[in-house]
Amino acid sequence: MATIASKAAVTGIGETAYTRGTDKSILALQLEASLAAITDAGLHPTDIDGVIVYSNGVTVAEDFITNLGLPDLRFSATTPMGGASCVAALQAAAAVVATGVANHVLIPVGRTGYSGERIAARVQQVPQFRTIGEFEMPMGAIAPAQLYAPMARRHMELYGTTSLQFAEVAMTMRQHALRNDNALMTEPLTVEAHQTSRMIADPFRLYDCCLESDGGAAVVVSRTEAARDMAQPQVTIMGVAEGHPDSPSTITQRPDLTQLGTAKAAPRAFEMAGVTPADIDVAEIYDCFTYILICQLEDLGFCAKGEGGAFVEGGRLALDGALPTNTHGGLLSQAHILGMNHVVELVRQLRGIGGPAQVPDAEIGLVTGYGDLGDGAVAILRRGA
Repeated sequence: MATIASKAAVTGIGETAYTRGTDKSILALQLEASLAAITDAGLHPTDIDGVIVYSNGVTVAEDFITNLGLPDLRFSATTPMGGASCVAALQAAAAVVATGVANHVLIPVGRTGYSGERIAARVQQVPQFRTIGEFEMPMGAIAPAQLYAPMARRHMELYGTTSLQFAEVAMTMRQHALRNDNALMTEPLTVEAHQTSRMIADPFRLYDCCLESDGGAAVVVSRTEAARDMAQPQVTIMGVAEGHPDSPSTITQRPDLTQLGTAKAAPRAFEMAGVTPADIDVAEIYDCFTYILICQLEDLGFCAKGEGGAFVEGGRLALDGALPTNTHGGLLSQAHILGMNHVVELVRQLRGIGGPAQVPDAEIGLVTGYGDLGDGAVAILRRGA
């Protein structure tokens, strides 16, 4: 683990406008965000010698060689972990630059989740679909809300977690989105609105579910030695890890429905970084559903298993709370860009350019990804070298 600890930095970030409706292709959105990230890093496309593309098969490394004019791509890969892919890609990129395989690795993602293929259709493309077809689909479960609902219901039955605690998460994410000019949701959310919204898959109501949206985001990861002389303040990757849950291909056959791959990744990431949950100033936690954020808080060690519902009460996740979380509005209220918007936001926070949502004196931050049927990835970043 010492081989890559603090040996890489996020040196460039880029985003498109997040919309509901676009005539741009996924590749076009990725290229737009990529050019913004490369420019932000003070680089030229010809400096990029590594690319980690999202694993949905829509784009491949050759698309970026062709369209960006990359003359010497030395490394390409995918990290096929659904919504955990972006943070897992940080681990791959850190390993690549730390060992000298490449100098500057581009990680682009793009979605037309509103204008193009919806997430339920993507579920049919993942390798686990064969197992879902055996165990979950006969019960009528195919969309993510239906697949994850039993996890949330089990947590509620075991620990007394409530829909009102889910509402606390949704309302906090909305409060943060209202400070963000590049967020889709622009109206406040109340407890009453949450509790009276339509049921999607018990216990998930409408506002427990993330958005379908269009857009792209990208980051550049570089060697820390190079980052010291680059255009932006250095944001170092202190520790990073990925983890896969027990029974990773089917939720209903899992011995513990309330534990994610995050529980395996978090100890490794914290050990590599040399910090504890108490050291985290700001967190960007993958929030495809309100419950998934609560479950990750437990698996990350911010509270004990079963205490996540109580943990989020009382404004703890708000900008002035003990653990400011998803300062951009998250997947619930900003946009669903596969969690890369979470990575971009954390870098902004650690650079001190978070605008109206800036957490004062944010020095150490955490970002997670969650994907497929429980995969998790965790990265811990810090301001400076």
